[in-house]
Amino acid sequence: MLMVAPMAAAQAPVEDLSSREQTIQRSQQNTGAAYRDVQQARYEAKLAEQDFLNAQEAQRGAQQRADEMKRQLDAAKKFLDAARAKEAQANKRYEEALKGVDQAFQKPPVK
Repeated sequence: MLMVAPMAAAQAPVEDLSSREQTIQRSQQNTGAAYRDVQQARYEAKLAEQDFLNAQEAQRGAQQRADEMKRQLDAAKKFLDAARAKEAQANKRYEEALKGVDQAFQKPPVK
């Protein structure tokens, strides 16, 4: 009987130790998994930030091109307006010249 008691007592701490080691291992595994998650999230955040910066730069470039196109459009509109005004003046002079020709061909007044 004396031998059985020490063996039983020795097994209890081994079970506690084994349970403790398993708990530690699980905690370490959980910590490792959480760390990998943090690293993955950091990587994804850096990718997202780079995508944002690229999109922002593309938007700036597009805005500059749009501004330049607006300036070109405004200049073309002014040129068109000037050309239309010139055309209208030429049409007016032509109409006046036609009237002069018509008047020249009219019969002279009877005396």
